[in-house]
Parts: sequence; structure tokens; C-alpha cells
Amino acid sequence: MNIECPSCGRKNRVPDAATGVPHCGSCHDAIPWVAEADDETFREVVEEATLPVLLDIWAEWCGPCRMVSPILERLSAEFAGRVKLVKVDADKAPGVSRRFGVQAIPTLLVLQRGREVSRQIGAAPEIQLSQWLRGALEPDGAAGSDPLDTPLS
Repeated sequence: MNIECPSCGRKNRVPDAATGVPHCGSCHDAIPWVAEADDETFREVVEEATLPVLLDIWAEWCGPCRMVSPILERLSAEFAGRVKLVKVDADKAPGVSRRFGVQAIPTLLVLQRGREVSRQIGAAPEIQLSQWLRGALEPDGAAGSDPLDTPLS
């Protein structure tokens, strides 16, 4: 996926699955990591991620999902280098939905090493989602205190 660097505006190609943290090829700042996954790619894209994953389980026909999507992209920029946003279309990945017991969409999960640490169901204002994500990433102060600063491989 091509991601624009929030610092310098340069487009960077960022793979759905890799290790490390994506950095801009020009200014070297951390850039947002936005990826997609389905039932077949979930393990590689999500479970093997070295960063915590903000998992967005959504559907194309869902109005609240479409409202939340730009908020999540802004949050991925705000938390660049600290979180990987992965979008999963519930209609195309029923196995992921079953695995996490999704009964309403959008369902947002924060996963660390494939394990759920926090859940948000339904659309919410940006400030609320930002606070929720911050709390999920920093419950014990661990997130951000020792960031993974290695380039993608």
C-alpha cells in the first residue's frame, strides 16, 4: 500500500506484512502503517506483527464504518511507529469475525502478538477513539517506552 509521509509528503510503499516499523524513505520519520487482511492473510499480517495492531472489522455497506474509517487513518498517523492499522472486511473474512465473536460493526480491537487487549464496538467520536487507543497501548506505560525502531524487512 502507498502511504504518504505526514512529515514530508513523500509517498512510501509499505507492505501489509513485514517486521519492524515503517519509516519514510526521504525524511526517515515513522509513517502510518495501514494494511488489509482477510482470513488467509490474517496470521501473517496481524499475528506476526511486531507492533500492536488496531484491527478494524468493517463492511462496505456499513454507514458507521465509513464514518470511522477516516478517523482511524488519522489515528494511524498520530500513532505512527506505535501501531499498525489493519482493516478486515467482515463480509470477505467471516473466519476473523467468528474468531473474535463480532456481532456488530464496526468492531475495533487492539491486539498485541495476536491477542486481544481492548475492544471498541460501534462508531465513536475521534477524541473518544484516541483516548481508547492511547489507554489500550499504554496501560502499564510499556507502549512507547521501548519503541521498535528497526526499519521494515
